[in-house]
Amino acid sequence: MTALSIILSAIFFFLGSIHFFWAFGGNWGLEYALPTTTNNQKALRPSNLMTLFVGLVLFSFGWVFLSQTSIINLEKYNSTLNYIRWGISILFILRAIGDFNYVGFFKKVKPTKFSKADSQLFSPLCLIIGLVGIVLQLY
Repeated sequence: MTALSIILSAIFFFLGSIHFFWAFGGNWGLEYALPTTTNNQKALRPSNLMTLFVGLVLFSFGWVFLSQTSIINLEKYNSTLNYIRWGISILFILRAIGDFNYVGFFKKVKPTKFSKADSQLFSPLCLIIGLVGIVLQLY
């Protein structure tokens, strides 16, 4: 299970790094990263500060799952971290299900760049993250 924790942490660190890149002015992949309406209008316009915050949250999620390994020792916080790991796992499963409009497996708006990327990559990744998180909690 240590390998799964490390892989999950690496995914969070990678996603956090992408958000840092965007927060500091990078554009790579940005056209696929934000939900758009059928008129190609951004449904969400996060500020650089909000994007930086999301990056920090993703990094913290990585540390939370890394705490299940011997790499870092946070045993005295173990019961709290267990609740946090459950919360993160549920959050990502809910993200995979979506808002029934722009994001997730059950979205209505489908013919956009974001929607295609969401269906092929983002939602499946969120589901995998959530399920792996649950597996790590159960074993």
